[in-house]
Amino acid sequence: MVKYTSMTDEQLVKAYAQGNNEAFDTLLKRHQERIFSYIFRIVKNEDVANDIFQDTFVKAIQTIRQGRYTENGKFPAWISRIAHNLIIDYYRQEKSGLLQSADLEDIDVLNRKELCEQTIEDIMVSDQIREDVKHLITLLPPLQKEVLKMRYYQNLSFKEIAEQTGVSINTALGRMRYALINLRRIAAEKDIVLSI
Repeated sequence: MVKYTSMTDEQLVKAYAQGNNEAFDTLLKRHQERIFSYIFRIVKNEDVANDIFQDTFVKAIQTIRQGRYTENGKFPAWISRIAHNLIIDYYRQEKSGLLQSADLEDIDVLNRKELCEQTIEDIMVSDQIREDVKHLITLLPPLQKEVLKMRYYQNLSFKEIAEQTGVSINTALGRMRYALINLRRIAAEKDIVLSI
């Protein structure tokens, strides 16, 4: 019998993708306390935290089963990012356009994510997004990749980019526009979320 507890997260994901449900049970047990605590610390409501927690692992299951999980050795950061994005979705749905009174006893208007220092999960998610962007850039056509790197990594103006590449400013702008369109398209195809 296979000892799942001694397997790495990536080995468990691979085993689950091949149809072994016990592998996913081990992943769930390994990460459930940390993920639930993270969600609950932000939403401050056990029922909501339970819903988001379940949605997090349902989304993980769907992504793995559809073969869209990219093995990168960072399963904890990946699952944290799913939870984080679902929390954002929850707040967008529940709080959009609503003002809250500080007089309500069960609402602490100062206890908001955007007012807090980054947690280790936030840092991990930010690092993962940066890695995802670097990987996506490698998939762009060479001319689009060149303009994007010059603009964002070398901080060059479009005039400077045009001069260095020997094209018009409009051509440089066009390449940048197509680079961003292609980045979004590739990210959507690979189910990569590029926002915190």
